[in-house]
Amino acid sequence: MKNVILSLATVVAVTALPSVAQAQLAFNVGAATDYRYRGISQTRLNPALQGGIDYSIGGFYLGTWASSIKWIKDAGGNADAEVDFYGGYKGEIASGLGYDVGVLRYQYFSHDLAVSPNTTEVYGGLTFGPATLKYSHAVTNLFGFSDSKNSSYLDLSASFDVGGGFTLTPHVGYQKVKNNSDFSYTDYSIAASKDFSGLLVSLGAVYADVKKLGGTPAYVGPNGKNLGKAGVVLGVKYTF
Repeated sequence: MKNVILSLATVVAVTALPSVAQAQLAFNVGAATDYRYRGISQTRLNPALQGGIDYSIGGFYLGTWASSIKWIKDAGGNADAEVDFYGGYKGEIASGLGYDVGVLRYQYFSHDLAVSPNTTEVYGGLTFGPATLKYSHAVTNLFGFSDSKNSSYLDLSASFDVGGGFTLTPHVGYQKVKNNSDFSYTDYSIAASKDFSGLLVSLGAVYADVKKLGGTPAYVGPNGKNLGKAGVVLGVKYTF
């Protein structure tokens, strides 16, 4: 589950590509003071190490990304990491109007939970100017929730160049957990970032408006802390 501050296995078969297409391979490594995914901490409000590989040619792309996590062990399982596999295609419908469609698999190897947290989503997004609207749809159960196939996430974000090399990124999203409505919620974030020749530094505020069940937040760690509480996240990512 990709970091809301730093930023996600299906292989797209390509039978023919334009001769002018140029393949690109990029690597990234990073760390964050808290791995928040859709507003919910995956690391018990603690730091995380992260990294990934991306390959693109023409509008097609494939990639993998991983992060340290704690929530699987907190749920009684064994996985220490989340590994994502994704692939898709980006293009342009008209001048200034772009689209992005693909598949994303969240994998938790050796999780040992009764209900598998492994999740596959298909997604589609539209970008116009600075704004992006994206819809993700789970074709499996969602992150270990029973009978949650067809859950969805709607995400509206924007990216503004505010001068001095800084980018401001506001975001709001709604996570619907099918047949588990007590765990549906809205999340918000706003982040400022700057790229120092491949080293991206970001600082953001994030919050998830989760429900309370019997006075306890729906998403809570073993230490009793609300995993969606308002917080500040500092992140660094180096791409090479």
